[in-house]
Amino acid sequence: MAAYLQWRRFVFFDRETVREPSGPDGAGAKPFALPPGIAVCDSGRGSLVFGDILCGIWFLPRSLQLSSFQAYKLRVTHLYQLKQHSILVSIGEDEEGINPLVKVWNLEKRDGGNPLCTRIFPAIPGNKPTVVSCLTVHENLNFMAIGFADGSVVLTKGDITRDRHSKTQILHEGSYPVTGLAFRQSGKTTHLFVVTTENIQSYMLSVKDYPHLELDTHGCGLRCSSLSDPSQDLQFIVAGNECVYLYQPDERGPCFAFEGQKLIVHWYRGYLIIVSKDRKTSPKSEFAGNEAQNSDKQVLNIYDLCNKFIAYSSIFDDIVDVLAEWGSLYVLTRDGKIHVLQEKDTQTKLEACEFMLFRKNLFEMAINLAKSHHLDSDGLSEIFRQYGDHLYNKGNHDGAIQQYIRTIGKLEPSYVIRKFLDAQRIHNLTAYLQMLHLQSLANADHTTLLLNCYTKLKDSSKLEEFIKTSESEVHFDVETAIKVLRQAGYYSHAVYLAEKHEHHEWYLKIQLEDIKNYQEALHYIGKLPFEQAESNMKRYGKILMHHVPNETTELLKILCTDYSPSGGNEGPGMLEGKKANSEEFIPVFANNSRELKAFLEHMTEVQADSPQGVYDTLLELRLQNWAHEQDEQIKEKLHNEALTLLKSGRFKTVFDKAMVLCQMHNFKDGVLYLYEQGKLFQQIMHYHMQNEQYKKVIEVCELYGDQEACLWEQALSYFARKEENCKEYIAAVLKHIENKNLMPPLLVVQTLAHNSTATLSVIKDYLVNKLQKQSRQIEQDEQRIQKYREETTRIRLEIEELKASPKIFQKTKCSICTSALELPSVHFLCGHSFHQHCFESYSESDSECPTCMPENRKVMDMIRAQEQKRDLHDQFQHQLKCSNDGFSVVADYFGRGVFNKLTLITDLPSGKTATTIEAGLQRELLIHTKRST
Repeated sequence: MAAYLQWRRFVFFDRETVREPSGPDGAGAKPFALPPGIAVCDSGRGSLVFGDILCGIWFLPRSLQLSSFQAYKLRVTHLYQLKQHSILVSIGEDEEGINPLVKVWNLEKRDGGNPLCTRIFPAIPGNKPTVVSCLTVHENLNFMAIGFADGSVVLTKGDITRDRHSKTQILHEGSYPVTGLAFRQSGKTTHLFVVTTENIQSYMLSVKDYPHLELDTHGCGLRCSSLSDPSQDLQFIVAGNECVYLYQPDERGPCFAFEGQKLIVHWYRGYLIIVSKDRKTSPKSEFAGNEAQNSDKQVLNIYDLCNKFIAYSSIFDDIVDVLAEWGSLYVLTRDGKIHVLQEKDTQTKLEACEFMLFRKNLFEMAINLAKSHHLDSDGLSEIFRQYGDHLYNKGNHDGAIQQYIRTIGKLEPSYVIRKFLDAQRIHNLTAYLQMLHLQSLANADHTTLLLNCYTKLKDSSKLEEFIKTSESEVHFDVETAIKVLRQAGYYSHAVYLAEKHEHHEWYLKIQLEDIKNYQEALHYIGKLPFEQAESNMKRYGKILMHHVPNETTELLKILCTDYSPSGGNEGPGMLEGKKANSEEFIPVFANNSRELKAFLEHMTEVQADSPQGVYDTLLELRLQNWAHEQDEQIKEKLHNEALTLLKSGRFKTVFDKAMVLCQMHNFKDGVLYLYEQGKLFQQIMHYHMQNEQYKKVIEVCELYGDQEACLWEQALSYFARKEENCKEYIAAVLKHIENKNLMPPLLVVQTLAHNSTATLSVIKDYLVNKLQKQSRQIEQDEQRIQKYREETTRIRLEIEELKASPKIFQKTKCSICTSALELPSVHFLCGHSFHQHCFESYSESDSECPTCMPENRKVMDMIRAQEQKRDLHDQFQHQLKCSNDGFSVVADYFGRGVFNKLTLITDLPSGKTATTIEAGLQRELLIHTKRST
């Protein structure tokens, strides 16, 4: 009793009296009246079902239009309406005496306007008649149990709607009247609860022989038992006068101390409905007609067993039964009225009770109530917030933070964070932030705050637990965590986090800038995939080269040739073509020339197609080493290495760059080699002239004079300007000039006139030979002229003879086919004769001899050419005399190629000394042209 009085009371139901529909005039409707003599009730399938003492069964739909039919001849004693099927099972009497009959009605089928009765059988246990006390039917239509006043229970198994498909047997026998029956279905297991006035038993119907178990040694009265829904795990409820007990099929469950004489017990949507006597009222009177006389008062209580409160309580006059249909409870009273109890909506119920609960700080009850009514998460969150505020104001920070944690996802985190920052309750704030991260609702600021809490508390274990979660459980921004840990000096934790989550840049920053572990950083880069290893070596290569040069150089060699991560992060198929551009890593070797040389030489050895920048840098490096080396043997070795690199053929496209490098370091052999490769023969000779290497000048002329004839002319001019005795070299040059006829003798004499040491004896032989050749040429020309004169005289005589004398044609053979001539024939003055058909076939012109035509055409072409030249010369002379701008005329004819090519040699101006010879040579190199013989 004490427990019952402590339960809170609410009004979660609205009570109204059911009234008849309003008339057309809109007048107020009177209360709806039930038929007289109602004995039994049930509900389901959209109707309230009544059985009266006058053998009729009534149906009351929601429209309140009553209908009935006669089911028995005497009376109806029991009804059971299935909830999932339109099947109604009734028990009544057709004749006097104890002879109850069971009838099964199919409400969807009709027989003469009434429901179809599909089965009738007597309800007698054995051969002894007895009164039926209770009835229940399984929703699968395979079980029906009937309890009797003598303590027997009859079980019908099979299709209860047909006689042929079912079997009836006595399941239970006892000495005490059976007061309640209920089927419980859990999976494939079916139990039957049997309660008498003195005990409670459970039968397992899904097992052969139906084993049973006695659950308790006290029972209950009629209509004081019921089966709960799944919210209470389908427990069997038995209401005694002292307590209400709940049972599982194999044991007794909890009990509730609800005192008072129980009259009716039902279960409705998670509520326990109990009708009990009001101890303050008088005894019950009989029901007579529609008028209520001195009726007893009864109390209807609706209990919420989960949350332990009374959802509704009210007093009624002599309740017949309580039915549930159309989402409401209907209370039938003996005076013929129907009272409807309509459950309030969830929001209204909460608003009604929250004020009282919150005012009395009963937050736990409010939370349980909200959960049981399936309040949405927003509503629950608001209750948790208020509960947390209440505990916080009381100083219970630990309890408050637990309530605030339950608001995560709904309440703005800053609301909670500000409270605990002000209170300096860091450990509570840490708990909240941890849960915020676990639910993946934390942002970067929350992560920063949590890590700062760990570091201020110096809780290394919690810190490690937080950061060392598995990959699938990371609930924070990793980069933010790394930054905070680094700033707080927890370098090992930051490095662990960066390595685990592959934040390579942060890992290397911490290793190189904070921990200074260069070896480990280099090893880490070697484990990265190719693209990341390449980018990080470009970023941190200089630092690593400064501290661990040898190891860094080795890694770069691998990276630029055949890179494979040491950790095996890339599959074999991904390694093809993974080579970095070695030229891009040259800046890494700043101030590390020894390692740079080793790297470049390695690249040129293993990769002949290395970028041009690699070869350029290697050449520059070798030339620098050669230029600064003091040891002659080593210098010679370096000289050979540089020259070998130049001759490798890798500098054809960068000729100018290689030339600049060689000239910068005064690498003479390299310069000469490049001149030779570039066919800059004049530069080669000029180089030897600068160094006054006379023999080399002659050698250059001999090697390349055939390709560039002006070299001999420049050599003669060079030696002519030398004041020292160069007769030997001048003679050699003159000999070659004479053999190749490269210069006119007069020009040779003028050139040598600049040399004060050169005497006539130097060119004596040259001049004598030249004059002798010219004399022989003159003789040959005179002989040819005499021959042409004689031939001209002969031809003129022939022409005169042809003009004055007849020509006799004595040819007997054709000049083409050599056959005997036959008429018609063709004769020419040159003496050739032809058949007419041969002449027509081979001749190109009717007036020319086919045999003489080729030679005649050559002569005519020569004559026309001479005439054109004569006309061109005459035209040129005429234009030159008549034009105001003679230079433009000369330039125009020069552009047509009329003039022979000339070679311009400038005289050394008077007053020039030997020191100006170099300038003269430079000028000659720029303005010289080839001369024709």
